[in-house]
Amino acid sequence: MESNIDHCRQESEAVVQFESKLIPIMREGVEVIKMIFFKKLKAHLSQKYPDRETSFINKLSGAIINDFFGTPNPGEPFATFVKENRACIAEEMDHIAVEFEGMRIPLTDALRVQFLCDSQEGIDSSRILTHAKELHVLLVDREVPLPRHFLDLARKLGSAFGFLVPQV
Repeated sequence: MESNIDHCRQESEAVVQFESKLIPIMREGVEVIKMIFFKKLKAHLSQKYPDRETSFINKLSGAIINDFFGTPNPGEPFATFVKENRACIAEEMDHIAVEFEGMRIPLTDALRVQFLCDSQEGIDSSRILTHAKELHVLLVDREVPLPRHFLDLARKLGSAFGFLVPQV
């Protein structure tokens, strides 16, 4: 009986160790999707606001992504930028589903993976999924991605956008 308990304890420790290594890798995949979205968003906003400076476009893109993923930047000058441009940010957020139709799958998967990672770390980020659903970005019928599938998607897109070196 004692060896059974020891065996279970060892298996449990192995699972915890696996999860502790998997979560940072999954979070890196989320960051890759965020970088791709930033690049696409920046290009779109540069065309939409050709008279605006690059710094405005960069801050607006960052503010939209931070809002979308529930990771606001409280530092200056970003907090002031968000306050002063709240209406513009909200307007652009409302158009994500239409303007970035091709990003809905990676964004849905990234949000769900972020939610799962947060859950493992005791963080409730369900409001982020609810917000994405309200914006019609979250593909509700899409299954939660398995880690390997999500990482394959992040690697493929990251390589295509020049953020990652393709695997051989």
